[in-house]
Amino acid sequence: MGMAMSFMGKGLPMPSTQMVGFVMGTLYKQFIEKDINNFDDFHIAILDIFNTFNSALPGKHYDAPSRKELEACFSTWQDAADKAEERKEIFIKFMKKHVHLSQLDDSALVTGIVTPPAAMAAKKAAENLPQLKLIKYVPDVVFVPTATVLALVSVKLTRRMFLGGLTSQS
Repeated sequence: MGMAMSFMGKGLPMPSTQMVGFVMGTLYKQFIEKDINNFDDFHIAILDIFNTFNSALPGKHYDAPSRKELEACFSTWQDAADKAEERKEIFIKFMKKHVHLSQLDDSALVTGIVTPPAAMAAKKAAENLPQLKLIKYVPDVVFVPTATVLALVSVKLTRRMFLGGLTSQS
């Protein structure tokens, strides 16, 4: 038991080159099993890989590369149409360079911290208003998380509207 606990406390060493090569090779096998004839098929295959990553790994999520980066990779990948090994190297180099952990921005972090106490205060204040008497029948365990999620969604949508597009920022 002590040995298992000591491993939990310390950071694990960086994965070896062989392990990274194995993971990239497995991803590439999944990638080439798809019928890729044009950029849209290529784009869907890459997004499927990121969807697999994000659904399989708890906690950490990865941002998909921007469309411009994918188009550049597709053009070099398509130029190497006759050499399967060269395509694999292009894919591995692209994934190593453009796979980044998703970053939580400061506004979402502040909103997530400030919203629950503000939601409780707003609920207590609204209970005294005759127009909102029904709000006291909503349990706190439903009201506070709902208000927090709605606030986080509105912050995320507002940032996307004002900072431009739905593409990932790299």
